[in-house]
Amino acid sequence: MVEGPEVQVTPVGAVSRQLDDDQVQQLIKSYEAGATVYELGDQFGIERRTVSAVLHRQGVAMRRRGLTDEQIDDAVRLYSQGWSLARIAARMDVAADTVRQRLHERGVAMRDSHGQPRAGEA
Repeated sequence: MVEGPEVQVTPVGAVSRQLDDDQVQQLIKSYEAGATVYELGDQFGIERRTVSAVLHRQGVAMRRRGLTDEQIDDAVRLYSQGWSLARIAARMDVAADTVRQRLHERGVAMRDSHGQPRAGEA
């Protein structure tokens, strides 16, 4: 059991609350069993970044969730069909910036928020 003070967390748009030691331990066990930070955020009513911060403070080794080559191929296809980075990211359970980085590595020209090629990328 990890000793220490209760962890202060603030859900988005809500009053701050605290996870007690038992909740922190359950969060750690669930993460180590394969739950994502997004799933844990939903389960505990906290933001996924807060989940990551709690795990980090507790010394838990974080998984790096990336995209496989097949998922990147799929992301390239979906983006070329007009899907947004956010929509692709939600489908693949990663951050939109992860999708953007992988597309950029593949040489995909990024669109602006209006669906037009960004300046200098046309």
